[in-house]
Amino acid sequence: MATILPFLLACGGGAETPSGSDDGTAGAEATERCSDGPEAQRCGGPGEHHGAEHQGGEHGHRHGRHDHGHHGQGAHHDFSDVERFAEIFDDPERDSWQKPDEVVGLLGLQPGQTVADLGAGTGYFLSRLSAAVGPEGAVLALDVEPNMVAHMEARIEREGLANATARAVPTDAPGLEPNSVDVILIVDTWHHIGEREAYAAKLFTALRPGGSVYVVDFTMDSPQGPPAEMRLTTLQVAEELGAAGFEIHTLEETLPHQYVVQATRPTE
Repeated sequence: MATILPFLLACGGGAETPSGSDDGTAGAEATERCSDGPEAQRCGGPGEHHGAEHQGGEHGHRHGRHDHGHHGQGAHHDFSDVERFAEIFDDPERDSWQKPDEVVGLLGLQPGQTVADLGAGTGYFLSRLSAAVGPEGAVLALDVEPNMVAHMEARIEREGLANATARAVPTDAPGLEPNSVDVILIVDTWHHIGEREAYAAKLFTALRPGGSVYVVDFTMDSPQGPPAEMRLTTLQVAEELGAAGFEIHTLEETLPHQYVVQATRPTE
């Protein structure tokens, strides 16, 4: 989410407090306020949540319980202060490490395709995705935070992105119809999602056969990103997506702080 979602969490460690998760179970919850850039985040108390990505997801979907294992519970974050986060998510200096042109190039988008930015946040990637799929294609900017969605709607109108649509989605589902999209981009958001294996199955259903999910997230040794205990290795991401039936590839790239995992729905 790029909010969706494309959020660099930079608290030295997650401030854990007792709290219930989105699925109703109790547990230790990381409740940071995070930023989508190299700036340090503020760590907050229980009950804070965000809606996607972005990045930072920005991109972000950052809900669920703190995750100490594979199967994934995310963390609640509050991204409702859009103007504050827009200054961070859309800081021109972000381009130097996020390398948005390279990221979009890795997606292999073709004119006429439909791409979803899950956790789209302030819409950092929207103009590039819009150009990649062309006027006959479609860009779906998805985020769980209504204020982020409103911000993206204004951005879409201001930038004249006629093939882009922003909408709010629930925390436990991407809100996509079966076989409706060709590509799903998830930047700096996968580690925030709760019950990731179940979520991956919903992504599998949403993709057309041959379509792919691209998870861009922070390496274990990145100087930016969430606390170490919240980070995921490429192996963990591969296992979570692979459990849904995806074919997994870790892509070669030159991103200094992130990796890219491609998960493809096999053709039928």
